[in-house]
Amino acid sequence: MIQLDFTMNFLITGGAGFIGSTMIRYLIDQTDHKILNIDKLTYASNLNSLNYIKNNPRYHFFQTDICNRKALDALIEQFKPNIVMHFAAESHVDRSINHSVNFIHTNIIGTYTLLESVLNYWQKLDFKNQQIFRFHHISTDEVYGDLSNSDLLCTERFPFNPSSPYSASKASADHLVNAWYRTYGLPVVITNCTNNFGPYQYPEKLIPLTILNAINNKPILVYGDGKQIRDWLYVTDHIRALYLVATKGSVGETYHISGYNEFQNIQVVHAICNILASIKPANYTDLINFVTDRPGHDVRYALDRSKIEQDLGWKPEVSFDIGLKKTVNWYIENSQIT
Repeated sequence: MIQLDFTMNFLITGGAGFIGSTMIRYLIDQTDHKILNIDKLTYASNLNSLNYIKNNPRYHFFQTDICNRKALDALIEQFKPNIVMHFAAESHVDRSINHSVNFIHTNIIGTYTLLESVLNYWQKLDFKNQQIFRFHHISTDEVYGDLSNSDLLCTERFPFNPSSPYSASKASADHLVNAWYRTYGLPVVITNCTNNFGPYQYPEKLIPLTILNAINNKPILVYGDGKQIRDWLYVTDHIRALYLVATKGSVGETYHISGYNEFQNIQVVHAICNILASIKPANYTDLINFVTDRPGHDVRYALDRSKIEQDLGWKPEVSFDIGLKKTVNWYIENSQIT
């Protein structure tokens, strides 16, 4: 178990989502900290992911929208967090194209509302607790836009160039967090991460959707030619990095978290089919269907993780191959709760 000099109160927004719930399980299993989970419980939330810890005395849950300032103020005042980890976000690019208003509401207005509530709380703390406090904003590689026709890796100083309503809303949130640091002195840290995968991911994303469609003999839909490149990171490696940044990162800094596992989408789909074929022989690749590409589909994202390696000593522990096999097996065994 990881030990600090004292236990802290972690406020987690979006803690019923894929990455947020993994963070909460980590905090319960690996630390002595207390957790308050605030989640709106949208379609992508899954409280099943927190079943085994829901009665733990160090864990508390409250359902609310982060745009509800009155509720936020009351919860923050009562819980008195030392660290706020902001996971809550609308995150699916396809949905942002068809329903952009939800992304503006949650990712921009929600982040602004949370920042204002947290700032009001932080300004009232004594000097010691102000120094301990951190606001950790969890963001994405998509804010940097398309890196097609390049082998470039984005550093933390790379300019933003978002392509979709989703990535534009996340870039806006990143800018807001930095502005609250520069203008008001709120002690913030930001992390941008590449594609995560692992247990409990909502099956609209590439890896869980491919797995579930394949085992249910449904078409595996691939956008365009399937040659879009993404970098993949197993979710527990991301969580270890987030905890390091939240507890040891330097105020006002941004850290990139990546796996250095760049693959074309079609390569990932074939890898899943091969793993499934080794478990239950079948021609899963026959299910692959190429469909019209997504509007404005970015070809490649990639982040340079040198800073977090050098400053905090973080590197991934789970290889892509092992992580993918673990993920495929989990969805086979738990398809009823996804």
